[in-house]
Amino acid sequence: MATRQNSTNGKPKSPRIQVVLPEIMCEQLTTLASNESRTVSNMAKVLIQEGIKKYLEKDRKSLVAENNLNTDKFRDELEKQSIRRLKRAPQRIRYYKKYD
Repeated sequence: MATRQNSTNGKPKSPRIQVVLPEIMCEQLTTLASNESRTVSNMAKVLIQEGIKKYLEKDRKSLVAENNLNTDKFRDELEKQSIRRLKRAPQRIRYYKKYD
């Protein structure tokens, strides 16, 4: 769980987390940070933001694909049904507002 600290003026600071990284990954992060003139923690924040964004986009795409699959199943079921002719013209539907 992220910890939240208060600054000297009493306002809450942003939540803090601790992450343990392998040595090689820490070196890579430091190199990336220096290449972009960022601090190591700021570079980690940027990479986490990008990773979360990509993860959510992938999750959204799978949800859309699942909805399309459900739509296809529904359409197939409708097409399997037999065709019935109406005995007369459809009646007009009237909606009335309820007055309290």
